[in-house]
Amino acid sequence: MPFIQEQRELSKAQIIENLGKMRQYDGPPKSFWPLLLENSAHLAEAGFGVILVQDAVDSPWKSLCIWPPRGRSVLQSADLVKKIEAVADAAIAQKYAWERNVPGSVKDECGTLLGIRFELVEENHKSAAVFLVGDHTEEALQGVATNLMLIADTPALYQFGRMARQARDDVGQFSEALDLMLLINAEKRYLAAAMTFCNEIAARYQCSRVSLGWLEAGYVRLQAVSHMERFEKKMEVVQALETVMEEAFDQDEEIIWPQADDSTVITRSHENYVREQAVPFMASLPLRLDDAPVAVLCCERAEGAFSTADLRGLRVLCDQAARRLGDLKEHDRWFGERLAADLRKLIPKLKGADNTFAKGLGLFLCLLLLFLCFGRLPYRVEAPFVLRSDDVTYLPAAHDGYIDRVAVQVGDRVEAGALLLNLDTRELMLELSAALANYNRYAREAQKSRAQNNLAEMRIASALADQARAQLDLIRYKLGHSEVKAPFAGVVVEGDLKEMQGAPVKKGDVLFKIARLEKMYAEFEISERDVHELNKGFSGEIAFVSQPHLDYSVQLEQVDPVAQAKEEGNVFLGRGQLPEQKADWWRPGMSGVAKIDVGWRNVLWILTHRTIDFLRMWLWW
Repeated sequence: MPFIQEQRELSKAQIIENLGKMRQYDGPPKSFWPLLLENSAHLAEAGFGVILVQDAVDSPWKSLCIWPPRGRSVLQSADLVKKIEAVADAAIAQKYAWERNVPGSVKDECGTLLGIRFELVEENHKSAAVFLVGDHTEEALQGVATNLMLIADTPALYQFGRMARQARDDVGQFSEALDLMLLINAEKRYLAAAMTFCNEIAARYQCSRVSLGWLEAGYVRLQAVSHMERFEKKMEVVQALETVMEEAFDQDEEIIWPQADDSTVITRSHENYVREQAVPFMASLPLRLDDAPVAVLCCERAEGAFSTADLRGLRVLCDQAARRLGDLKEHDRWFGERLAADLRKLIPKLKGADNTFAKGLGLFLCLLLLFLCFGRLPYRVEAPFVLRSDDVTYLPAAHDGYIDRVAVQVGDRVEAGALLLNLDTRELMLELSAALANYNRYAREAQKSRAQNNLAEMRIASALADQARAQLDLIRYKLGHSEVKAPFAGVVVEGDLKEMQGAPVKKGDVLFKIARLEKMYAEFEISERDVHELNKGFSGEIAFVSQPHLDYSVQLEQVDPVAQAKEEGNVFLGRGQLPEQKADWWRPGMSGVAKIDVGWRNVLWILTHRTIDFLRMWLWW
C-alpha cells in the first residue's frame, strides 16, 4: 500500500525511545495526541492512523487527529469510515481488534485495519487508535497488536501526570494567595493594602511595574503603583495607564500582550501603551466583586511573556484580594463621603419598578416613624381589680350538731328564706321527748302535793316543772334553728359543705357567707407609678379573667389616699362604680383587668415613658 511504503523512516530504537518519552510528556494535549499517533503508527509500520474519541456511551465517534495529515483523503470513503468505527468498537470491548481485506488507496490493493484501546482516566470517555497496516498473517498481526498494547496506557499516564502537575501548581498558587492575604489583612488602610498588593505581585512574578486602578465615579482611577509611594495624577504615564485599565475594564476580559493569534479582545490602548513606554510584555486583569468588575490590575514585564500558569496564578491572587481591598476601599473614607456613596447607590434603586417590596417596606417604616414621633393615641392606665360587696352576712351554726343535708354550694344564687343547710335533729328529738316527760312528771307531782296540802313539796315540784319547761323551750329553739336559711336574696360566696355531710359543727362556726349582688363594686389596685394620672370621675373598661372577650364600662369613684404594701410594690386602692345592669354570672371575688382612660398622649411617649422613668431613677444621684 502506498501509505505503508512511505512511512519507514525511523529506526525501531528511535521509535521506542520516542514512545518512552511520551510517558513523561508535559506539553499541551493538542501536541501530545499527534505525537503519540505518529510514533504509534511508526511502531505498527502503518501507512495511516487515526485516534477516535467517544465522549459518552452510545455517542458517535469523533476523529481527534489523523496521521499523516494528508491521510484525511482516506476518510472520504463512507464504507471505510464505517469499518474504522466498527474496529474501534471491537477494540474498546476486546482491547484490540482487526479486520482484514480492507481496500487500500490503490486499486486492487488490500490491507488490514488494526485497532487498540487507549486507557483514559475518565471512565465515561473512550478512545481507540485505528491503523491501516499491510495484509499480514494472523501471527504477524498478533505481534503488532502486542507491541501496540504496550503503549496503550500512555494516555492515562499523560493525564495523571498532567493532573499531578496541575494540582502542584494549584497548591503553589493557593499558598501564594494565602501568604499574600496574610500581608493584606494585616493592613488597616486601603492605600497601604493596595501598595502591598502591587509590591508583592511585582516581586513574585518578576514584574518591572504593577499598577492597580479602581472604579471611581464611572472611571478607572490609578490607586497604587509598585515601589512608588506617590505619583502625580496628571502625569502622562498615569493617564496612559488609566486608559489601558479602562480598556480591560470595559470588556471585562483579561488582556495579554503580545496578543494571541486567536484572541478577539480589543487591544488598541495596550498596543499604544507598549509602543510608547517600550514595554515588551503586559497583562491586564479585572478584579470582580459580586461578578461585576470594580478594578483592574496591570502587570508589566521586561523579560519573558506571561505564561498560562502565570495568568492563572494572577487570577487567583486577584480573586482572593478583591474582597478585602473592596471592603477597605469602602470603609477607609470619612463619614460624609461614605454617606454620599450610600445615597448614590440608594437613589437609583428607588426609581423604576424594581425592588417594590423593599420600597414599600421603606415607605412604611418612614410613615411609622412619623406616626411614632407626632401621632397621638388614647392612653389608659392598667390595674387589676376584684369585685367586692358592701352587704355581706355570715351565717353561723346556732348550736352544736352534725350536718345532715346541704342544699347549696358556693356561687349559687338564693332567694330570701331559701333553705341552705339542715343539722341532724334526731338527738334533739330524743332530748325533746325526755324534757317533755320530765315536765309532765313534775307538773303531776305539783298537782298531787297541792291536793294533799303539802305546800313545800308543791313548790319543789313546781320549780322542777319550770326547769323542765325551760329545757323544753331550749330544745325547741334548737330545733327551730336546725335549718339554716338565707336572710336575703344574694349569692353564696363561702361555704362549700357538700363533702362535709355528717361532720360535726360547733356553735358559732361560720357555715355560709352570703353577699348581695345589688351593691357590688370594683376595687382597683393602682400602682403608685400611675396613681398621679387618675382623678375621680375617669371612665374606663373592665374585663374578667373568666370572660376576657367581654368588656364592661366602669367609672372611678375614689382613690384611697394611703398606699398599701404589696410584694410587687405599693398600690393605692380605688373604688369603681359598675353599670346598673349587672350580668347574672358576676360574683363577688371575681378578678380581672381594668383600663382607665386618662387622655391622649404621644405614641413614642406611651412606648418609652416607663423605660425613661426607670433610667432616670437608676442614673440619678
